Amino acid sequence: MVNPLNLGLYSIVESVIGQEQTQNLLVPDSIQLAQIEQQITQIILTSPDPETLLESITRTLGEFFQVDLCLIAAAADSSFKPALWSADGYPTLSPEHPVQLLEHPVLSDNFTGADPLAITDIHICASEKARGEAWGRLPTRAVVRIYTRFQSFVNGVIVLGRLQPYEWTTREKELLKMISDKVAIAISQAQMTLQVQAATRHQTLLNQLIGAIKSALDLNEILEIAIASTAQALMVDRGLLLLLKYSDPLFKTQHSKRLPKTEVTVACEWSSPSLEHGTPNTESSTSLLNQSFWLSESALCQRAFKSAPEPIAIVNQQDAPGLDVWSAANCSILEQEMMPAVLIVPLLGAYSNNSPTTATVLGFLVLQHHQPRSWQTNELELVKWVSVQVSAAIIQNQTLRQVQSLVEDRTAQLQGSLEIQAKLYEKTRQQMNQLQQLNLLKDEFLSSMSHELRTPLTTMSLAIRMLRQPQLPSERRDKYLEILEQECNKEIDLINDLLSLQRLESNQSQLQPQKVDLMLLIKELAQSFEEKWANKRLTFTVESPVRSLGLNTDPDSLNRILIELLTNAGKYSDADTTITLQVTHKVQHSVNQVVLNLSNTGSGISPTDLTHIFEKFHRGQGVTQKAVQGTGLGLALVKCLVQHLNGTIDVTSSPLENSHRHLTSFTLTLPQLQRSAES
Repeated sequence: MVNPLNLGLYSIVESVIGQEQTQNLLVPDSIQLAQIEQQITQIILTSPDPETLLESITRTLGEFFQVDLCLIAAAADSSFKPALWSADGYPTLSPEHPVQLLEHPVLSDNFTGADPLAITDIHICASEKARGEAWGRLPTRAVVRIYTRFQSFVNGVIVLGRLQPYEWTTREKELLKMISDKVAIAISQAQMTLQVQAATRHQTLLNQLIGAIKSALDLNEILEIAIASTAQALMVDRGLLLLLKYSDPLFKTQHSKRLPKTEVTVACEWSSPSLEHGTPNTESSTSLLNQSFWLSESALCQRAFKSAPEPIAIVNQQDAPGLDVWSAANCSILEQEMMPAVLIVPLLGAYSNNSPTTATVLGFLVLQHHQPRSWQTNELELVKWVSVQVSAAIIQNQTLRQVQSLVEDRTAQLQGSLEIQAKLYEKTRQQMNQLQQLNLLKDEFLSSMSHELRTPLTTMSLAIRMLRQPQLPSERRDKYLEILEQECNKEIDLINDLLSLQRLESNQSQLQPQKVDLMLLIKELAQSFEEKWANKRLTFTVESPVRSLGLNTDPDSLNRILIELLTNAGKYSDADTTITLQVTHKVQHSVNQVVLNLSNTGSGISPTDLTHIFEKFHRGQGVTQKAVQGTGLGLALVKCLVQHLNGTIDVTSSPLENSHRHLTSFTLTLPQLQRSAES
């Protein structure tokens, strides 16, 4: 397919120089000249790409002039490599030989010659050093060179060479001069095509990077797109993106001449397929992704760090002055995998004092090529633009992370504050509930105390009035005195309970242990309570493996505990039921203990009341409605007395199977068991 751009360019140039060449053709070989010009024109119109274009023309010229070597190169343009053709049997050449031949002192004259330069034998006209250089680079003896001109400007060069010395004829030089105009058009066409292709690649790079940033992609995705697109746009073999991590955070804000302690990490890497798998012109390379090294270990990174914000462009590392990349002290993975051509552009953070020289170096954008390569101004400007965009993305990401971290901290603080407020609210609510409960207990206590205090006083007052009656029979007088004494004792017991509870809670009561026969004490209490329970037809059963148990304890406290527990059991037992007291003793870890389990059958204790059963002034639900007498001090006093004796007391209330009744059990554990001989 014919490129429309080729047709347009050819028609313009043909109209300018076609007639002039025809008119100035003085040699008799006009037919041959017309034929080769037609061949070159056809190549210009049909070649798919610039490299194929120049390669086809070099072959055509080499075969037309019947030489051993033909070389065509663009002047001052490294966007494409020189085209080299050699005849069969010509020694094998390395890719850099064409460039080295053009740089030979004999052929290098700054593009000043207008006529062909013909050398019969390059060894004769060159110095010993030049001859050695020439022979080491190309085994060429006879050379003819001419510059191509397009619109009066030199745009390339043609070199013909022979292996043996040769006298170039005037006819050959004239033909070469005439053909050079056509070659100039071809070179211009190739340059224009390369420029269009480069511009397309550059625009694609800009579009991809801008699109990635606008799409708010993840930072890693933006970096990967940036390095891959840049490397592809500049047609290099590898692209690396290095990020710096400073050990001293203060260095970011303090400009210093010293080299900071900084870790360099390969954050992103892109390699051309030829570099990854290896081709005849390249060797497969080791991946550097996620590898790290210190800034002090890399001469390249040190130089780039100190040169920031300016980039470092190395055409050929062998010609780089003052760069010892193979020093033992400076040989990082970057130097180990270094290629001849390297471009390092720093990634810069915010400027201090509006000066780029004081900006923080965030990292480096590195491009490498496996062959020597010059870096054009437009390429440098493009990579600088990419570095600015990448730096902005990194700074934006860091800022977003800082903002996100700040938001998370503030959210955590707010959450903590809300949790504290919730706890305070819950604590306040609990306190309010406690106050309400205490208020309820107070009301119940006052009601109970009012009843317990007033009833004996009322009875006592009535008995006193009756005793004041004149001529009262002695039997009636004795009866009223007995009633008065009983009610007075109730008042005294109630007041004593309050005083005892206060002393126990304030630890003012001292333990006075004595030897007590527990079973004898229980037997005495059982007789008195059986008489009290006769109206409810309650049965009291004592279960014990021994008849006598000696216990060192406070007898008054123990007696009061058993009285309160038995009284409580009698109050809440259903009629015609049995109250059981089980007495056991056991040894655990060399500690003697006696365990008393008092159980009764009745309506039971609700789970809510179980947690408050030993609190003073607390009475179970429905007690007042059932008119059960009591002040709510009995079990509270029991709890304090048990603790006073270094014991423990627990209570359970479980429903009986197939019954609405509950089995309520108080388990009392006392230490210091002394077992006496069985009687």
